[in-house]
Parts: sequence; C-alpha cells; structure tokens
Amino acid sequence: MLLLSLAAGACVIASCNAFADDEDEPGSDERPKKADILVFSEGDQAGKIIKPDDLKLGGPPVHAWPMDPKTKVVRKGSRLNEILVVKLDPSELDDSTKSRAADGIVAYSIICAHAGCPVNAWVKEANGDKNVFKCLCHNSEYDPRKAAEVVFGPAPRPLPALPIVAENGSLVVVAPFIGHVGIKQPG
Repeated sequence: MLLLSLAAGACVIASCNAFADDEDEPGSDERPKKADILVFSEGDQAGKIIKPDDLKLGGPPVHAWPMDPKTKVVRKGSRLNEILVVKLDPSELDDSTKSRAADGIVAYSIICAHAGCPVNAWVKEANGDKNVFKCLCHNSEYDPRKAAEVVFGPAPRPLPALPIVAENGSLVVVAPFIGHVGIKQPG
C-alpha cells in the first residue's frame, strides 16, 4: 500500500513538473503578438487551432490562447493571455467592434476589469434580451457587440479587445490587446 501511494505521488509530481515545463517555454508568458494564431485553451480540443467554422453563430464563446505560429509555443504561461472568442452577426456589431472582428468573430480578454476574476458566463443581459459575457464574481456584464462595454455591474471599463482576422482557415492576431488587461492599480 505504501509503495502504491509513493508511486501515485511520483506520477502526480511528474505530471505537475511536465505541466510546469510546458508553461516555462520561452515566450509562453509573453502577451499576444501580431501573427499569433488562436488555439482552444480547454476541453478535448485544447491546443488545436480554432477555425472560424468551429464557432457557432450567436455563441457560446470559446476560451483560447494565442500561439506563436513559428515556434508553436502556446502563450499560456500567464492567465492574462486567455481570450474569449465568440461569433456574432456582423450586422449587430458597432463600428469600432466591426473594425477589429473577423467576419463577426470577436476576441476579448477573459479577465474582468473589476476584480480580475475570469469572465466565464454567457447569459441574457440583466437589462435586455441579448446574450452577454458575465463575470459571476460580482455580476459585471459586457456586451461583445459594442466593444465589450459594461452594461451592468461594478466593472469600471470594457474588456480589452484583441483585434483578429480570419486567414488561411484560422484566427490571426493583428495587433496587441486594446486596453489594459486585468485590474488597474490606484495611483
């Protein structure tokens, strides 16, 4: 029994070390860069390239990481790099959102601007009938059709947008995040 417990513990440590090694790859904690490709961050497709056809019109959003297309390093070494990607009707997007979308597909930071919690719900907005991103920590809601502006709750500013284009069957970053990712410290 003791040997079995020790063997199980060694396996857990080995898998944790393998995960840590994966996150320590050079470039894994760098912010998204121009030409990075978006890949799934969770589920059975984790690490696979997100194709526009993988996304259902109207949501739900998928969680993504940017990946350097040359080195294949997935930039998952910082939670500040995780992205929400959702496919919306392009006619519903305001002009600023449309300018950084790929045929109605928009990408935003998953980090709530209020307290830094992950924005992880896709629900009907509190004061309307469209689905919005929601942070369940303090109920902030963001409208992805309008540059992820705050439509409900205590968040002080929109989610940072990540400008993308659809290119060669994948979603490609064309510029860094627009706006500060995470919470701003006073002063």
